[in-house]
Amino acid sequence: MKLYRDSRGGFSERTQVLLGIAGHRGEIECVCFMPLGLRRLRLDPTEHAGPFSLGCLSITSLGLADQFILTLRGIYRRTRHRLSPLYWQLRGVANRPLLQPYQRIVDYRDWVNSVEPTEDDCDRMAMKAAKEEGPTFSIVMPVYNPELAQLIEAIASVMAQTYPHWELCICDDASTEPDVWTQISELAEREPRLKVQRHVVNGGIARASSAALTSATGDYIAFLDQDDTLARWALDRMARALRQFPEAALLYSDEDKIDENGQRCEPHFKPAWNPDLLHSINYFGHMLVVRRDVVEAVGGFRAGFDGSQDYDLVLRCVDAIRPDQIVHVPGVLYHWRKSHGSTAQVLGAKAGAHPSGIAALSEHMAPIGAHVSDGPFPTSYRVRYPMPSPAPLVSIMIPTRDGGDALERCIDSILRRTLYPAYEILIIDNQCADPRTLSLLSRYQLDRRVRVISYDAPFNFSAVNNLGAKEAIGDVLLMLNDDVEVLTGDWLNEMVPRLYQPGVGAVGAKLMYPDGRIQHAGVILGVGGVAGHSHKYYPRHHLGYFGRLVLPQTVSAVTGACLLVKKADYLALGGLDEVNLAVAFNDVDFCLRLAERKLRTVWTPYAELLHFESLSRGQEDTPEKRLRFAAEVQYMKTRWRDLLLHDRSYNPCLTLEHEDLSLSLEAPHYLQLDAR
Repeated sequence: MKLYRDSRGGFSERTQVLLGIAGHRGEIECVCFMPLGLRRLRLDPTEHAGPFSLGCLSITSLGLADQFILTLRGIYRRTRHRLSPLYWQLRGVANRPLLQPYQRIVDYRDWVNSVEPTEDDCDRMAMKAAKEEGPTFSIVMPVYNPELAQLIEAIASVMAQTYPHWELCICDDASTEPDVWTQISELAEREPRLKVQRHVVNGGIARASSAALTSATGDYIAFLDQDDTLARWALDRMARALRQFPEAALLYSDEDKIDENGQRCEPHFKPAWNPDLLHSINYFGHMLVVRRDVVEAVGGFRAGFDGSQDYDLVLRCVDAIRPDQIVHVPGVLYHWRKSHGSTAQVLGAKAGAHPSGIAALSEHMAPIGAHVSDGPFPTSYRVRYPMPSPAPLVSIMIPTRDGGDALERCIDSILRRTLYPAYEILIIDNQCADPRTLSLLSRYQLDRRVRVISYDAPFNFSAVNNLGAKEAIGDVLLMLNDDVEVLTGDWLNEMVPRLYQPGVGAVGAKLMYPDGRIQHAGVILGVGGVAGHSHKYYPRHHLGYFGRLVLPQTVSAVTGACLLVKKADYLALGGLDEVNLAVAFNDVDFCLRLAERKLRTVWTPYAELLHFESLSRGQEDTPEKRLRFAAEVQYMKTRWRDLLLHDRSYNPCLTLEHEDLSLSLEAPHYLQLDAR
């Protein structure tokens, strides 16, 4: 539930107030500041079907004292990202509070001015491109009764490209507004690179796109909606990416939106190729470029998938090419207009789009027997993969040292809630001496599903798990901390089938603090120097950055507090690194070594656990622990130096200072970014 305020620049995500989140039950009371000059308020009650009611709403004028306090607070919020590092450096990192704000507010317009090409840069690009040969881009645009000014702006954005080797293929799908075809025809007479045709009878967006595609003669096909615009340097950046990756067959860029007042907002900075995210949502979005022979080979657009015709096309294209032929071009190259009836304005605005997307993904998943259903929000999907038959035995390895009540909570939650039929619990006793814990171990050994083995040496998380792997009977290993609690009964039913998908090496789960805030939603490389947890401290039911907190996705690593892996893969890698990474980062290192063997790591939000973090081993609060931690940090920086700065599941325009996926204040200029 969001409240939007318009005081001068129209409605935008930058000025929205989050009133409530999905899954909340009961009343919400919220006091929020309304700026002077307030013109309009807009309430978006929900992005899902469901009842709600609005109670008392009052707007009260503030006195001078309250205005002064709020002004000071606003100044602090705008400057704290600069002051906070210095403050906590002076106080010491150990004093940093657990509660941190999520999603720093960075003025997107100011940020754009610091990273995007200037007019002078564009003029230089145009002069250079005019002298060079390069691929030709055929831009496909289906048209039906657009707002004329927006259509003209869309076409003008193509004609203004710094890259000259393009053609714009337009099909007017029998627009009933006569000025539409008149305007298109007049522009085509002045610009020979415009190829236009007109349907007599409206056939839908898929048919119109197919018709426009028949006019294409370029090497690559790009797609543009009738009311959207391209950045002036969009095709130049794509051509540059093709020089970097000449075998690329599918390329996509980052994007943002244009609000009702013509202001750019809501930038979406995407990861590199992420197959699991694509099976959750069409994150490719715009700008999309596909090699023409690939489009033709898969049959182009198909009837019956209107609204999701592009998703249907890309799913068939990725099946026809290699993963290394899919290239992400960082930087906003496409501006998606939030016009009335557009899904840029309201998710699910096009009624037929979501069923068409489910149909396309279901057909894509049919060969492996996966079932596709609605995802957590409109335009998203959930894939349930088939369970291997018979279900493999999972050995749940739980190291403990005097875990006591935490260990009991962990084990009992597994035994009481787990629906998966085949598992054993392997408790690894690391020099337990507490009578309470010893009594628990004796009691659990009476359960046929539980075994206890001894590790009689100083704590070494890697060595403890390596011992567990040798003793485990199961074909699948689950590293699990003794300070977690299982919340969802089908957690292993979700994780195990994902592990058995081609190319998957590890699977991780969604972990939360006891107060419900997110503790782990996948690892981001480079945060804080080595790695951090995505979306840390977000509310449990928050959608996250463009849905990333509620959608399964490929990540660079997951935490060893809950990490599922096949025993054969674990042993082939030699297990965790017990020499260089006894305590910290061994899980990250393990996932990166899996990636070296072409095995990816997947994080899923559909397996949920509470994590009472570091109850068993404590914090890095002694000189010996700090020295060991510093050595582990240095090892990671030496071993994985390049990857730590270029996480393919992240984006170079997002911050490495925090775990909130906010804009990077040190983001490189777009022209310095390479495709990946």
